Amino acid sequence: MEIFFSLSELPEVAHKILSEKPHKVILFHGAMGVGKTTLIKALAKELGVHDATSSPTFSLVNEYHTLSNGLVFHFDVYRIKSEEEALDMGIDEYLYSGNWCFIEWSEKIPNLIPEAHTVITLTELVDGKRQLSIT
Repeated sequence: MEIFFSLSELPEVAHKILSEKPHKVILFHGAMGVGKTTLIKALAKELGVHDATSSPTFSLVNEYHTLSNGLVFHFDVYRIKSEEEALDMGIDEYLYSGNWCFIEWSEKIPNLIPEAHTVITLTELVDGKRQLSIT
């Protein structure tokens, strides 16, 4: 599926993504600054997270609670130096927890990603809009 959108349409895009019933482990690919974190914030809100969300660049993972007592984990593994480092922080427990796991820069940990996952690729277009592909 492909979606073309402007940033003002993010709530609708998040709803559309979740209505497609993606796997709960979602990998976000795209250049730095393309809007991966912004899209994840919209997805978290659509899932019922009302806490402030932010990029976990330095903490590696942020945990959010939904209104229905669900959990959403947001990972940014950009600063991870090895898959062993990710394992040391317990990433496998998160990924196989059955909770939503949104992962930025998953290319750094390819051997740790569960087989059942969804990939969202974001591309910035010349007009400032975004192209989103889901596989």
